[in-house]
Amino acid sequence: MLIRRASSIKPSEITSHDLFLRRREFLRGAGWAVAGAALAPTLACGAEDEARPPAPVAGADANPFRTDETPTALEDATRYNNFYEFGTDKSDPQRHAGSLRTRPWSVAITGEVAKPGTIDLDALLRPHTPEERIYRLRCVEAWSMVIPWLGIPLAEIIKRFEPSSNARYVAFRTLLDPEQMPGQRSRVLDWPYVEGLRIDEAMHPLTILATGMYGQVLPNQNGAPLRLVVPWKYGFKSIKSIVEIRLTRSEPPTSWNRQAPREYGFFANVNPDVDHPRWSQKRERRIGEFKKRATLPFNGYADQVAALYRGIDLRKYF
Repeated sequence: MLIRRASSIKPSEITSHDLFLRRREFLRGAGWAVAGAALAPTLACGAEDEARPPAPVAGADANPFRTDETPTALEDATRYNNFYEFGTDKSDPQRHAGSLRTRPWSVAITGEVAKPGTIDLDALLRPHTPEERIYRLRCVEAWSMVIPWLGIPLAEIIKRFEPSSNARYVAFRTLLDPEQMPGQRSRVLDWPYVEGLRIDEAMHPLTILATGMYGQVLPNQNGAPLRLVVPWKYGFKSIKSIVEIRLTRSEPPTSWNRQAPREYGFFANVNPDVDHPRWSQKRERRIGEFKKRATLPFNGYADQVAALYRGIDLRKYF
């Protein structure tokens, strides 16, 4: 099993990247206002982002979700991305995402909740303790990465707004602003990007909202200032630059399922036994490696999440 309840591995021991060496200094001063801090130009942070006063961070090392796999190099993780709002080539987000202004940023919490409203991102995250979790991120086209995310369980945010008994799904929406996101001027997708989870998936402790990676503020091209991370699903489920979280009674539409329903299902669980219509899912290439490896069911998280789908035909509900 790749996730351990306790870990003796320190972040400095699992990656040698020079920027990662400044992690502890970052964590002492950043808190959950990190998404407003200034970022190095090489990570394409918006020039107009506003710096925020530092806040203390507690327990960033003491988390139960850690893998001993070697993280993908930061350069690869920030230069090889799917983020169609900035272009369809893997290198487009890194080149063009500097136009995104991540402050001010607000998130609407709506739908089947007792306390709906729109709240500033910093106020939304401030009461929570950040955790670093190193997850495998598996994308379509059989490639994957291992990313150290800074995030909090989505469940902590949902509970704060008191979901009703009618809340069966959680829907997410990305910012719609073609001036900041020039890829939205194309018709490659029906904008804005939308995604969704079943409520039990959203409340699972592996599901997080991330505002950082590699001990740094989340780069624009990786979904700043707030993105979803659902590590047992294909990468397109992990919606970026979230501006609305809506709890619903019925299954919400999702962008890629709406665009190509034969190719992209609502659940999108990593399943090597179900091929994509245009390629095999049985093997994957880890970015930075040449040799392919076997794809694992649920991306290696079967022990944690398989029970969510007991009795469901995952070939039909893919």
